[in-house]
Amino acid sequence: MYATSREALARTRSVANEALGQAGDATAVAAQTGAELFAVVEALDGQRTLRTALADASVSAERRSALAEEVFAGQVSATTAKILKSAVADNWSKASDLLNSLVELGREALLRAAADQDQLDTVEDELFRLGRIVAANPQLEQALSDLGKPVQAKRELLGRLLYGKVTAVTEALAIQTVSRLRKTAPADALDALAGLAAQVRDRAVAHVRSAAPLSASQLEKLTATLTRTYGKPVTVHVEVDAELLSGLVVRVGDEVIDGSGAGRLAALRKTLK
Repeated sequence: MYATSREALARTRSVANEALGQAGDATAVAAQTGAELFAVVEALDGQRTLRTALADASVSAERRSALAEEVFAGQVSATTAKILKSAVADNWSKASDLLNSLVELGREALLRAAADQDQLDTVEDELFRLGRIVAANPQLEQALSDLGKPVQAKRELLGRLLYGKVTAVTEALAIQTVSRLRKTAPADALDALAGLAAQVRDRAVAHVRSAAPLSASQLEKLTATLTRTYGKPVTVHVEVDAELLSGLVVRVGDEVIDGSGAGRLAALRKTLK
């Protein structure tokens, strides 16, 4: 995003946090707001003229806000309406920034609901595991990323896969995400969601590939080491990759630490060339 949209998002997030903080039944309101913001974005995705009008900086903020109120009157709660009106009254670099920001705020509202229920750890882990399942299943990944496949069919496919196996927040986040995939691979989008959940908890995320399963003591030691290294709590997600031969590959953000046998062999080959 350009600065204009980043600033608009920051102001709208402030309004959202205030509105959700003042809610009586905070958990229920946060969950409802997240779902409703997703529904608003879905509606705008299908109406180019409307989403352009709501982000048109040449039109007064009052008119844009009034238009949003008129279109979504009776369809969303007072809290969601307040957030939406604040968003469209602000100035955005482009209409897609407005929509993507509403998605982000919807995700944050759902994660807030999960945190209120002490489910944030579970949601983060479920999203990571789901990303690994999708990445390991080429047919599933293709079905979820196929731009020619109806969005509803993707939702139903993922809904059947997740039914009764994950929390309601995880299911809502995952289904919304695969509904709006553009050029991002489904597994990567789900990993990003897991990262957002960790960010809400003020944690870093370490993606670890290990040549063999880690014992509880090994995982505890690795987590403690990474926490000291990065100066904040670190969530460690581990997947087994026998092709590494031995050792680990640890990725935290853009930093990669390759201590695997395969990595050492590759470095040796490079040296010998």
